[in-house]
Amino acid sequence: MIQSMTGYGRSVGSSEGYQISFEIKSVNNRYLDVNIRLPRVYGYLEERIKAEIRKKASRGKIDAFLTIEKFAGDSTEIVLDEALAAQYVTALHKIARNHNLRDDVSVSSLARFSDIFAKKTKEEDEDAVWKVVEPVVQEALARFSDMRKAEGKHLYEDLSSRLDAMESLLEKIRVHSGEALQIHREKLEARLREILGEWKPDEARLLTEVGLIADKIDTGEEITRLGSHLAQFRKLILQDTPSGRTLDFLTQELNREVNTIGSKCSLLEITNLVIDAKNEIERIREQIQNIE
Repeated sequence: MIQSMTGYGRSVGSSEGYQISFEIKSVNNRYLDVNIRLPRVYGYLEERIKAEIRKKASRGKIDAFLTIEKFAGDSTEIVLDEALAAQYVTALHKIARNHNLRDDVSVSSLARFSDIFAKKTKEEDEDAVWKVVEPVVQEALARFSDMRKAEGKHLYEDLSSRLDAMESLLEKIRVHSGEALQIHREKLEARLREILGEWKPDEARLLTEVGLIADKIDTGEEITRLGSHLAQFRKLILQDTPSGRTLDFLTQELNREVNTIGSKCSLLEITNLVIDAKNEIERIREQIQNIE
């Protein structure tokens, strides 16, 4: 069944010292446009995330947000500058000797010289990071996909009801189209009697004129094509494969056939049916803008 281009999904998780949050949302768009925001240091994850999104969506403007926090104790390590520390120890001992002071150099006293320590961020393994990020991304994508499918179900129900309405209108058009030729013949004969009085027109000539009118008002081909388009439309909205673009094209064809029927046959009943059909097509057009 069709699915909508509108969706939202979010997931959070923690593993291996990481706190991860992933959020994804999408709106209508003619093509697939994916934008991912994530910490610069984890930029190498962007293409992996995009690859997973492409498995779930083929159209839509998609924005995704990834946040990763690593617990401080796991993300950094303290590095001791051994050479500098040794120089401080030598200097302190020298001060004690030269000034006849108590030599009480200790670790705690040495630790006051903060420049002997340096914080260094641990290098992270890309595959290991992706291993903890991927489950969170997949869970958010599953919720995102579920919402798009749920929205697609609502779209299907609405479109299905409008196709029912279109098929009902088409059947009425077919009936009135069959009556149109007889009505036009009767109008032509009445007009001729009004003009010619009791004089009867040549029957062969009258049949020729009626035949010309029949060619002009015949909507059989348009009715057949319209029925075919409606059947194809109904088949497409039942498929799981993306069909939004094809449905857009079919909607244009529906409108074209209805317009042709309206221009060919000016019978009041058909004109009113054409107006109703065009209203239904316009509502269909609005709905399919959100179909993937």
